[in-house]
Amino acid sequence: MTFKRLLPLMAATLVCGGSFIVEARQPQQSVAPKKETVAQPIQPKWKLFRAPDGRFTVLMPGTPNKETQTQKTHMGEIDLEIFAAEPPKQQVAYVVVYNDFPHSYGQLTNPQTILDQAQYMVLKTTKSSLIRQRNIRSSNGHPGKEIEFVNAGGKITRSRMYVAEGRLYQVMAITTKKQQKTLGKTITGYLNSFHVVLK
Repeated sequence: MTFKRLLPLMAATLVCGGSFIVEARQPQQSVAPKKETVAQPIQPKWKLFRAPDGRFTVLMPGTPNKETQTQKTHMGEIDLEIFAAEPPKQQVAYVVVYNDFPHSYGQLTNPQTILDQAQYMVLKTTKSSLIRQRNIRSSNGHPGKEIEFVNAGGKITRSRMYVAEGRLYQVMAITTKKQQKTLGKTITGYLNSFHVVLK
């Protein structure tokens, strides 16, 4: 699956998921009546994920799926490395994407320019409206930007982008407005867990 198709597929999955099941039981002849139970969504087992090349770590709800997509740009072909995890019965997807720049571009271009261009492209590609943005730094001082945006289908994405050693990282959580209210702390913890590992 390509990254351009990943977002619509996640959107379709999120619309279909997240329902609760109520168990109805017949009254029993016991002294204490039993309460009806509601099946809770399965809580994923979060674990530390280390990139295959060892250059970043992040907490993920299970082992993410990996895909490589090649895109043509004005700099030539660039490979996007995509890691995505979707916990069962939750309306959320956790995604990390990175790409390496040609050496000359990565060395000569201002990191803030790269971040601004990345923000412009993600909003344009997903046909989204920006909710908020702020400049940030990675845990070891690399320049970054945090943005939050909503697409036409109502899906909300919180994304942190970093430029480090000729590479652009994008760390995203994509969810519905309703699910965002219950997963706000989890999403923040996920974003905070991302670390660039210096070579």
